[in-house]
Amino acid sequence: MCEKEKIILVTGGTGLVGKAIQSVIEADKIKNEKWIFVGSKDADLCNKQGTEKLFEKHKPTHVVHLAAMVGGLFHNMAHNLDFLRNNIHMNDNVLQTAHENNVVKVISCLSTCIFPDKTTYPIDETMIHNGPPHPSNYGYSYAKRLIDIANKGYYEQHGRIYTSIIPCNVFGPNDNFHPSASHVIPGLMRRLYDLIKNGNTEDKTFTVLGSGKPLRQFIYSLDLAKLIIWVLRGYDSVEPIILSVDESQEVTISQVAEAIAQAFDFKGKIVYDLSAADGQYKKTASNAKLRKYLPDFQFTPFTQAIKETVDWYIANYDQARN
Repeated sequence: MCEKEKIILVTGGTGLVGKAIQSVIEADKIKNEKWIFVGSKDADLCNKQGTEKLFEKHKPTHVVHLAAMVGGLFHNMAHNLDFLRNNIHMNDNVLQTAHENNVVKVISCLSTCIFPDKTTYPIDETMIHNGPPHPSNYGYSYAKRLIDIANKGYYEQHGRIYTSIIPCNVFGPNDNFHPSASHVIPGLMRRLYDLIKNGNTEDKTFTVLGSGKPLRQFIYSLDLAKLIIWVLRGYDSVEPIILSVDESQEVTISQVAEAIAQAFDFKGKIVYDLSAADGQYKKTASNAKLRKYLPDFQFTPFTQAIKETVDWYIANYDQARN
């Protein structure tokens, strides 16, 4: 007897992680899987009727919910209410419409930045609700935390296996490089590219906001894509799972800046603007739960992933989200 075809709807499918999943799927064709990638032009997920029409059109059996209102540190600090309201509407509409359409599995994407500001490290999946998030992004954080609450509710009341993944900071080809929306790696890449596009000379100064001392874990989008596909096919729990590189692969922002400068073959010097906010000093996440399932998973080395992303950005600058 043939296994019933999975129809997998990916919201936010035109973004960084959606494009990475597309790349991996194209190289890893599995029978009985139909993948549909949609973006903000296909439906306004903040609108329930628009969400219902999307589900009616594609009739998904599974959903990978990547769509969100996202932004960098300074954009978050200025628009916490917008991040709270838009993400709450979006997430509620997707989960409830999935339930109403008898969707078997929903995987929603959270983030390590939603964890409590004051906590012990490394953070793990049991600690999401243990205290307030960092005040810089409380709107986004509380909206994302509510997905975990909703997933438990859908399981208890309806037996749904709706779950969530918690990636560390993601980067890679097809990232958002726009100054108001970019995270640290694409933001630095955009600024360095703009600095040297008319001449990569020794007199140029690349200014990095903050001290460069904060520590972060970064996951290459193609690695994350492989892990999300594994969650879809092989992880059957409503409890969230952290998808992160190992703790030993944590790097400072200054190491990030240096890796980007090296990838661009930057001839000038790097300076740090100490008057700018650093945000959280660290948010080290444990991937022990993931490693129990996938002990041998190999992450792309950081400098290699940075170089591949920079090369993609240079080659696709005119089409990139700038």
